[in-house]
Amino acid sequence: MNSKNKIISIQGFADHMQNLQGQTIVFTNGCFDILHAGHVDYLERARLLGDLLVVGINSDGSVKRIKPNQNRPVNAVADRARVLAGLGCVDYVLIFDEDTPYRLIQRVRPQVLVKGGDWPLDRIVGRDIVQGLGGEVQSIPLTPGYSTTGILDRITRAGQKQETTQG
Repeated sequence: MNSKNKIISIQGFADHMQNLQGQTIVFTNGCFDILHAGHVDYLERARLLGDLLVVGINSDGSVKRIKPNQNRPVNAVADRARVLAGLGCVDYVLIFDEDTPYRLIQRVRPQVLVKGGDWPLDRIVGRDIVQGLGGEVQSIPLTPGYSTTGILDRITRAGQKQETTQG
């Protein structure tokens, strides 16, 4: 399968939903700016909660609004989406431009909504929608030692160390 085919529009997914009747849809979302082993572990565990995993990914504009003053995203949304789509555990990637995935969750109507363990259940956006449909909301513990911010900090420190040794 060409992983590009996993990246579809929100309307395209909505049109395709009738073909997914009877399957348990798991939904998660994020920026997924620099994909790392912690992301892969999280997504694989999320996928185990249902029949297919739909990942909502913030557009570049959305990332800039929710992470101001961080020079993010590092990677453009098309690149971030393609890397996610290349993972076997990810069935669909949907790009959204809002600051939260609330409207996207309304369209996808997942039976399971998942976020990382850094999100308390009562703060997970879309919880009301999923629970109102009789679904469940889960917070999956994160893999310790992995974060995009940590990777960027290490890159910055390595660059500063190199400048110091060269200067």
